[in-house]
Amino acid sequence: MAKTPKTETPLPGANTLVTAYRKMREIRDFETRISKEFAAGTVPGMTHLYIGQEAVAVGVCSHLDDNDNIASTHRGHGHCIAKGCDLTGMALELFRKEGGLCKGKGGSMHIADVSKGMLGANAIVGGAAPLALGAALAAKTRGNGAVAVAFAGDGATNQGTTFEAMNMAVVLKLPLIFAVENNGYGEHTTLEYAVGADLTERTQGFGIPSVKVDGTDFFAVHAAMAEAVERGRRGGGPSAIEAVAQRWHGHFEGDAQAYRDKAEIAALRETADPLKKFRERVLAENLLTAETLDQIDEDVATAVDAAVETALAAPQPALSELLTDVYVSY
Repeated sequence: MAKTPKTETPLPGANTLVTAYRKMREIRDFETRISKEFAAGTVPGMTHLYIGQEAVAVGVCSHLDDNDNIASTHRGHGHCIAKGCDLTGMALELFRKEGGLCKGKGGSMHIADVSKGMLGANAIVGGAAPLALGAALAAKTRGNGAVAVAFAGDGATNQGTTFEAMNMAVVLKLPLIFAVENNGYGEHTTLEYAVGADLTERTQGFGIPSVKVDGTDFFAVHAAMAEAVERGRRGGGPSAIEAVAQRWHGHFEGDAQAYRDKAEIAALRETADPLKKFRERVLAENLLTAETLDQIDEDVATAVDAAVETALAAPQPALSELLTDVYVSY
């Protein structure tokens, strides 16, 4: 049976909670605005939104700093924001504009900011695990106490790249945390159809301490990550967290989601909203005030609008940039 994190893990302090709510609100508002812009035809290419999973990225990244690395998935905007990437730089990148985090060349599925330890979104399913493995090996070799996180969807857990990274992380006792985001669907296929075993129990089979948590509950994810980070920093090897949180939007923007009952999505908005659950708990336990939360909502709405408006008005990269950053000479 999958284990749950220790119940005695202390609650985060007020400063951590304020930052966590701000980051979750930034993800929700940013993704909501990007959804509208995509529908209006202003966002080039494909985009995959993170709405409904905000507590996973924020609960994980709340324990990390710029020296710690994360490797992301094709659904990477939430990871970027949780890791501290600049909203305006992200908006510029998504709109393929000059000044974007990757000079407007990466777009949604390849957005990255190495200065923040965000090694990039990745269009290759299962591609994050070996990248984060390398970062974890580097951290252990340098002895700097850093950890690395490999985000993976439930579909990516069926990839050989993920299995090989899990095995090597155990063999080398690396400070690598596998953050498995079980959002219920691998593209258009349900977990029940595509995965032949409980994800947490399967990960435990590699010899990795693994827990399953409610991915819509920031406090549950935060507590599980506290244990995983402590284990990694003290040299105890890898950990895995399966966070269960269904996505609200389709696999990609424009996905009609014919494979889902529309009532399922409506129910998620009522019963599995990470921001609503966070707000209800902190108010009930007098951890934060309604005034503080309302001010964050107002500030974030202004910041997201400003970031997107800046991106819409910005120029595209100069033609002279077309072939730069394509090849590297050593």
